[in-house]
Amino acid sequence: MSLLDPTGSVTRVALEEGASFTRPSTPLRSRVAYAAAHVVPHAWADNTPGRAAEIDWDATLGFRRNVYRWGLGVADAMDTAQRNMGLDPAAVRELIRRSAEVAREEGGSVVVGVNTDHVEDHLISLEEIIGAYTDQLHFTEEQGAGPVLMASRHLARAAGSPADYERVYNAVLASGTAPVVLHWLGAAFDPELAGYFGSRDGQEAAEVLIRIIEANPGRIAGVKMSLLDAASEVWVRERLPADVRMFTGDDFNYVGLIGGADVPDAPQPERTAGARAHSDALLGAFAAITPVASAAIQALDAGDPARYLALLGPTEALSRQVFAAPTYFYKTGVAFLAWLNGHQTAFQMVGGLHSARSLPHLSEIVRLANASRALENPELAAARWHALLDLNGVTR
Repeated sequence: MSLLDPTGSVTRVALEEGASFTRPSTPLRSRVAYAAAHVVPHAWADNTPGRAAEIDWDATLGFRRNVYRWGLGVADAMDTAQRNMGLDPAAVRELIRRSAEVAREEGGSVVVGVNTDHVEDHLISLEEIIGAYTDQLHFTEEQGAGPVLMASRHLARAAGSPADYERVYNAVLASGTAPVVLHWLGAAFDPELAGYFGSRDGQEAAEVLIRIIEANPGRIAGVKMSLLDAASEVWVRERLPADVRMFTGDDFNYVGLIGGADVPDAPQPERTAGARAHSDALLGAFAAITPVASAAIQALDAGDPARYLALLGPTEALSRQVFAAPTYFYKTGVAFLAWLNGHQTAFQMVGGLHSARSLPHLSEIVRLANASRALENPELAAARWHALLDLNGVTR
């Protein structure tokens, strides 16, 4: 298989054999895991910046059905689905409605993003933020999906103190009818969220998050942390109430965080003795490596931590490439792998985001996916990659 480096040089590597992973016959037990799924537009649509999304629903929902059949849940209408990066409010609502319906049909678990992004005004009051959050929360509950209360750009702009975050979250949580997952999305994923929870100091912000959780017993099912900071995640995880899960959103360090005490050889920060021993998962990376992720958790279910590490460990280098800075363009890598693996007919994205990564960057994704057995059909993936190189005038 041909690879392209940043100098324009082409090298060849051996194409690895496809991995023969087995879909689970019973629900996964040792970890709760969600793959944050992307959306697929029609290839013929006007997928240019600023245009409304024209979704290929067959491909988009087919991708979710595939995730369910590997035993994972789906996290939908979140940043991986280009929330705030091309997915317009009307498409968000339609995605939530359709995705919840597919989850019921497949018997899968779905959680979806709740935000304030349907409000067009750049600056709104705290009361208007509460109303916007509540509107989306109630719509999500009506669809039968689990809510993930996402970080709001409106709130980041309007809040003048940690107390403002507490006021908004406490009011929104009080309006819900079922426990929600709180999402702390770091500035690497969205620079407009810098200083979220009222401080650029990570520990001070974490203290605010903990106070919100403690003020709302029974209303929070979990926390998804996407800071790419394993030590901060463990610090928060150790302070969560027993009924609140930590869902890692750390696409750089998930192997050790998910493995926890069950996989002592996996790299991970120090933990307090007796504290919660692992994180669960809600990851964009798991949309890119669904069969490998499923097989690794099946290994934990079988009491085989060495196999877990052997399977999932090599994927972390792939994920670090997909999520390399600027991290918010990671969606391009997720869609690229979906195309290589045959889950969509064209390498196209809403808002033209398929152009956000260079050919050498994509080439490194190909190399690492090949090495970590994340190519579901290696021959198809190689043929599609070579066609992309040919289209761009690369001599192989």
